[in-house]
Amino acid sequence: MRFDDISIESTRITFWGPRTALEVRNPLPGVLRLRHAPALSHSAPAHRELLPKQSWSVVEHAGLPLSLRREQEGAVAVVVAEGLSLEVTLATGAWRLRDGSGRELGRCESFSSEVMPDYPVTRFRSRLSLHTPRDEAWLGFGEKVGTLDKRGMHFTFWNTDVVPHHPDTDPLYQSIPFSIGLREGVAWGVFLDESWRMEADVAAEDPSILCWESAGPELDTYVIAGPMPADVVRRYTALTGRMPLPPLWSLGAQQSRWGYENAREIRSVLQGYRAHKIPLDVVYLDIDYMEGYKVWTWDRTRYPDPAGLAREAAAQGVRLVTIIDPGVKQEPGYRVYDEALANDYLVRNDRGSVLVGEVWPKPAVFPDFTREEVRAWWGQQHRTFLDVGISGFWNDMNEPACFKVINGDETFGVIGTRSVDKGRVEGPTLPHDARHGDKRHLEVHNVYALGMARGAYEGLRTIAPERRPFLLTRAGSPGIQRYSAVWTGDNSSYWAHLELSISMLLGLGLSGVSFVGSDVPGFLGRPTGEMLVRWTQAGVFYPLFRNHSAKGTPYKEPWRFGEPYLSIAREWFERRYRLMPTLYSLMHESSQEGLPALRPLVMYAPGDVEALRMDDAFFFGRDLLVAPVARQGRTHRHVYLPEGRWLPFFNLGQSGGEVIEGRQHVLAEAPLDTVPMWLRAGGALALTEPALHTTTANWAHLTWHIHAAPRVEARLYEDAGEGYGASRLTRLSGTWADGRFVLERTTEGALPPARETETLCVYALSEPREVLGAREHRFVDGVLLLEVEAGWTRLEVKL
Repeated sequence: MRFDDISIESTRITFWGPRTALEVRNPLPGVLRLRHAPALSHSAPAHRELLPKQSWSVVEHAGLPLSLRREQEGAVAVVVAEGLSLEVTLATGAWRLRDGSGRELGRCESFSSEVMPDYPVTRFRSRLSLHTPRDEAWLGFGEKVGTLDKRGMHFTFWNTDVVPHHPDTDPLYQSIPFSIGLREGVAWGVFLDESWRMEADVAAEDPSILCWESAGPELDTYVIAGPMPADVVRRYTALTGRMPLPPLWSLGAQQSRWGYENAREIRSVLQGYRAHKIPLDVVYLDIDYMEGYKVWTWDRTRYPDPAGLAREAAAQGVRLVTIIDPGVKQEPGYRVYDEALANDYLVRNDRGSVLVGEVWPKPAVFPDFTREEVRAWWGQQHRTFLDVGISGFWNDMNEPACFKVINGDETFGVIGTRSVDKGRVEGPTLPHDARHGDKRHLEVHNVYALGMARGAYEGLRTIAPERRPFLLTRAGSPGIQRYSAVWTGDNSSYWAHLELSISMLLGLGLSGVSFVGSDVPGFLGRPTGEMLVRWTQAGVFYPLFRNHSAKGTPYKEPWRFGEPYLSIAREWFERRYRLMPTLYSLMHESSQEGLPALRPLVMYAPGDVEALRMDDAFFFGRDLLVAPVARQGRTHRHVYLPEGRWLPFFNLGQSGGEVIEGRQHVLAEAPLDTVPMWLRAGGALALTEPALHTTTANWAHLTWHIHAAPRVEARLYEDAGEGYGASRLTRLSGTWADGRFVLERTTEGALPPARETETLCVYALSEPREVLGAREHRFVDGVLLLEVEAGWTRLEVKL
């Protein structure tokens, strides 16, 4: 592999070899796109011309200018961009990536490709080998099992319906080939923008190599500068898009079960939550509501009046969300099937017939969501459900899952020709050679769910432009955050799954997907009361907080477990609603900056190996460190506190003890009703009063909990909780020096406050001599309690 020529344009530099090309672009500051085309002779229609390439994941960017210089007597070409440079060795094609200060971030050892003539389609194998020092950790990779640091693991990126999955199962439902390298406190990112089936060997086979392998002819790679992990995540989400701010109600407690047989059971669930005074915002309807498992239909025997049921739920502050599967029953006379067939909207087999399989409906056909017209048609199907009062949609079985392919092997036979991919099926899905327009399933399998979510999201924005869509998806790929929340699929009531959920959600958050959750207390299996409590305590901090269970397992609503578990669970549901101002603000931050609500400790301590290994605890935002108990029978919790000063803040308010210096391991008492938490010095947490359901995100009651420090920073976002109207962003900034603690408040936005006063609880100060700017103040048990006007701008505490 070598390069013998370079073409230079203002925003693109391309290196050309006899059969290889490397195109370099700069879509964003700190991001380079390296389009490796190792099989140039196959992919180019003419010499030294790269075909346009469609991206399913990257949002459009105009591109920034590049410059080129030669070094080492012309043997090395250096591409210079804002914040990054790329040194390309012309004789070998290898490259080195450096940041703006000249520090080496990554090094490509080689890229190569094999072209294998086959029938019915030519097969490829493309590889990119990156050097990785032994002390380099690798984070991200989307929805993957294992510890936070994935070094030493091997992954397959092929969306797969797995029931049940285990702590070592791979692949799972989401395929996000994005990773963050971390070495000596400096982070950088690698994103492979390829929809094809992929694998990644993370220094497992060779401890010095991270190898990406694709079944496609190219390796379209984005390299991203840090230096902090948060910087990489911000740039990656700017590249692939950020989540929209969800409606407030979708952050409330959610209840689901596969096996609610009819509308009477749904009513009983609503009554159970309200009778036991447990907060609730959402109830899901699983596949049992459909007529013969036909999507976009109602079984009128089980659900005779969907609109009436939706009204009854709404009167109790609860929204209904229905499951939507992509498999369409093949039944002439069924409107959805007839329209899809008449308009040629369906996936076909190699012979050209409509591909037929089996999911819940039997037989079933599959819309081709890779095509714009199919997505638009699918989006409009949501109208009738919105009209009866359905508030959100749950996309499931969208890998796509297919239990059995009925006519997938209808492929011409050619004598003497190899047919490796003829009718080949990997997992319970469609064959590799199935046709999606002008593409094959092997290429677009991983983006099938992305297309389905996009069609739904854009349809909902068109049908009800005044409302924020809520979508939940099981499968996905890079960019899924632009359209949908994600949950981690069909987990089980195992303690190992509770602990695993933390690292899985942290990995998804580092991969750009912030609105995430895992089923509480496990979809499959039989949880104990202790497990319900411990999983609920962790789930309170999941952005998506849903209790879910499977048919054939016990009902898992909180009151089914009796006392003392019900009372403890209720307290934690209430704490979820107390947390709403902070959670909603974190979701707004995700929509603006791409940072997840759940953050690993290493995000803010990138050079601390102890923080890297602590992957069963997390930051909720920047300032609240949460250490849920995830093992059976434990009444103490070990946790590592990174650098800083930490105020014990157990159960969101029990300030039990002295401030602790960081960079040490601690053992905290954690009886069944307790979750250890610590508030960082300089951090603040906004809480409100508990409620049975959400109403507005313009909080009528607000209490700030502030850990005083030389520098304090916090922010709060408020709006109506729905729609796209007026909003208000509040920023707190504080200083503590020379015996004075000063706190200032600024606001942006036209939304007037819904409260007349606010309460501030300031920790770590001594008893003040004087307080200026507050209506009232008290000093109780070491905490300064302040009551201030809602429009306050400055407080001064003289110590």
